[in-house]
Amino acid sequence: MSGATLCLREQHPWRHELRATLALAWPLILSNLTMALIGATDVLMLGWLGARELAGATLGFNLAMSAAIFCMGLITASAPMMATEIGRLSHSVRDVRRTFRQAMWAAATVILPFWIVLWNTEAILLIFGQQPDLAGIAGTYVSAYMWSILPFLFFIILRNFISALELPQWSLIISIIGVLANALFNYALIFGKFGVPEFGVVGAGIGSVMTNVLMFIGMTLVVLRHRRFRRYRLFGRFWRSDWPRFRALWKLGLPIAITMWLEGSVFGIAALFMGLISTASVAAHAIALQLASLTFMVPMGLAQAATVRVGIQYGRKDHAAIKRAGWVSFILGTSFMAAMALIFVLAPDLLIAIFIDASAPGNGEVAALAVSFLAIAAIFQIVDGAQVVGAGMLRGLHDTTIPMLFALMGYWFIGVGLGVSLAFWQGWQGVGIWTGLAGGLGVVAILMLARWMMREKLGLLP
Repeated sequence: MSGATLCLREQHPWRHELRATLALAWPLILSNLTMALIGATDVLMLGWLGARELAGATLGFNLAMSAAIFCMGLITASAPMMATEIGRLSHSVRDVRRTFRQAMWAAATVILPFWIVLWNTEAILLIFGQQPDLAGIAGTYVSAYMWSILPFLFFIILRNFISALELPQWSLIISIIGVLANALFNYALIFGKFGVPEFGVVGAGIGSVMTNVLMFIGMTLVVLRHRRFRRYRLFGRFWRSDWPRFRALWKLGLPIAITMWLEGSVFGIAALFMGLISTASVAAHAIALQLASLTFMVPMGLAQAATVRVGIQYGRKDHAAIKRAGWVSFILGTSFMAAMALIFVLAPDLLIAIFIDASAPGNGEVAALAVSFLAIAAIFQIVDGAQVVGAGMLRGLHDTTIPMLFALMGYWFIGVGLGVSLAFWQGWQGVGIWTGLAGGLGVVAILMLARWMMREKLGLLP
């Protein structure tokens, strides 16, 4: 640490924390945004095929993403574990490598049952009462897309490693390459360009597989060749078992996985409810959710930064620094989402026009519904940012079990329960579903914040 940095840290600790958080967060935010743009590219190009193809692929994508989110939640535990070890002993190598290796093992283990489930996507959607033609499209899409999840998880683990070292810029570079590659792959495979056969919706799935494999290979080359990373020899003795660390990762990561799955799958179940209402509702939900997901990447990146920054100070047992690390990320995240909420209210037509031409035959109803959904999405932007950053702050303290229970109660009992009641019993339809989601997110945000503020009384500090 330079003398100027040390002076800033001692004389202006809040300013130092702000600078450190922003330096860590902006590459993570842009990396998250680029990964969201990969999904947005799929939605955009599938929308060019037609509303029917977009609706069917959306149903399949939401089911596949529920699986991917659970798996990603499990390996997310590697971030606070590596950050805490680096905070405890800055030159630690062996324990960081142990966590990395067991995170890779965990990813390969947890994906297997989900592949079996996803292979039966069409049958599952039919059980839930979806239209047979949409279920068929979804099954075709997922049969290709599902194989992209494992290389995506491997990429995330590598990103967690370089983020724990507070050098996430390489993940941004690789992610930008991924966005460009995905657009090229999808354009060629969906529409049959550059001499490639036209695959339609399944082409989007194949493109995702190729993109995630490319990103994993790129990140692997970075950690093997970069001087700051290669000394860890991450892939050394890769097949050597380490059951104590494997169990520790599952103990910390399983509640994170369930929490993230509860949040992610609630949007998936919302898509299923939209399918019970109308095809137009499913397509409008896909557009509104994609826009909300893009803005969500910013507080999500700040949550990841909070986990690392809080985790490092947790390893150092510095209570004052833990407080600063958490609150800086929280204020940044909620402020940004308040600004995005204003844009959702003032310019919904402009945003929706990115995905669909409202003047085209058959698209008017989809656009009108998307506008109404965005009005509700604007309301929950702030609480959505608050709850995700709050969860990231608590993960830095290795506190994951109680936040999981908060998610269960808020997302499902309140969010889904209220949404179903308003949609089907009160006649609000799609607007009722989105209103319920907003209410559930608000409850979770309040509970996460209250637990963070009571961290010392609850014995969460080292």
